[in-house]
Amino acid sequence: MKKIVVLFSGNGTNLENIAKKLHKKHLLITKAITNNPHAKGIERAKRLGIEVEIIDHKKFTSREEFDKALIEVIKKEAPNLIVLAGFMRILTPLFIKTFPTTINIHPSLLPLFKGANALERSFKSPMKVAGVTVHWVEEELDGGEIIDQACLYKKGLKFEEFKEKIHELEYELYPKVILEILQKE
Repeated sequence: MKKIVVLFSGNGTNLENIAKKLHKKHLLITKAITNNPHAKGIERAKRLGIEVEIIDHKKFTSREEFDKALIEVIKKEAPNLIVLAGFMRILTPLFIKTFPTTINIHPSLLPLFKGANALERSFKSPMKVAGVTVHWVEEELDGGEIIDQACLYKKGLKFEEFKEKIHELEYELYPKVILEILQKE
């Protein structure tokens, strides 16, 4: 069975969704790693029987040192794919060169609204559609090759409704893309 490692920083809702749809059915999540010792996703992962490793980025003097520690932990798992699910750290070139099979989901239709606060910027934009993008992680922030996208019409939506619908798109698209990538391997 193919193996993935999931990196997260916050609530872990994408991690939970991936686990419920795919873990032990289509793949194994061998480890979930967070940089945030207070992340709500830690409890979600543990409830689902997924081993969690906390690597607090604040204990390192540089991004490179943090990434070296992250690389060591991931190498032991030997995953087929690394999945970023709300991981709020910019990965260094060292990480990306070590693990070129790393994907991310972003809450906008890239290449629009790269970086932080994409959800809010997408909502406030004059565009009539919005969506999510799954892409390969490369050195340029949110600049990797687009793997797939899903969109929705924004008309008449209040921000909370918009946010909920964007999350629904993420929950549908991300597991599908993960499976497609692993089946091609």
